Amino acid sequence: MKKEQYLYIEQYMLSCMQDSAHDREHVYRVLYLALELAEQEQEVDREILITACLLHDIGRTEQFENPALCHAEVGGKKAYAFLRKHGWDESRAHWVENCILSHRYRSGYVPDSLEAKLLFDADKLDVTGAIGIARTLLYQGKVGDPLYSLNDTGEISEGTLDRVPSFCKEYCWKLEKIYDEFYTEAARRMARQRQQTAREFYEGVIREAKEDYRGKKLLQKSVK
Repeated sequence: MKKEQYLYIEQYMLSCMQDSAHDREHVYRVLYLALELAEQEQEVDREILITACLLHDIGRTEQFENPALCHAEVGGKKAYAFLRKHGWDESRAHWVENCILSHRYRSGYVPDSLEAKLLFDADKLDVTGAIGIARTLLYQGKVGDPLYSLNDTGEISEGTLDRVPSFCKEYCWKLEKIYDEFYTEAARRMARQRQQTAREFYEGVIREAKEDYRGKKLLQKSVK
């Protein structure tokens, strides 16, 4: 991939990024992770991989403004139009589009190329471990989701049965389950190394919140 080509694609990506949890540093981490994973594979088209990694989240702003939209679908279409405008042939522009379409965990699209699988794995690796926890909290703070919620009896809910969004619900329903969703062995190994860090944070939140709430009974005794 020529440097000039990389730079104009990178510049377009930078013009699209506004979400703090899916910012330019997330994009660079995904790109670097994908290239590292690609070293363990054969016959990877690195031009496609690099381009798809750079552009995989360019639809985030539209999804944030309208949650009914899927950023992977929006981003895929934007990437295709951008690449065609800059002289890419239709088949390779569609290849990048399909990588972007299938990178989202909840999109319903399945990665059908090695490059798409590498992007998927790299993007999901950035949801694991300490960075995954930090990114989740950044995003949930932006949209106003609480750290935890209370169950019907007013006690701390651990997330598995939560009806409303919270960090604990996101951890139980997505973050903890992501470790079984990788396509490449290299990504699975890296994810397992990070898993305990995330689990300890979640368990610490639950433990400390429950400790704090012990004083609720004292308040009930004090206020009559």
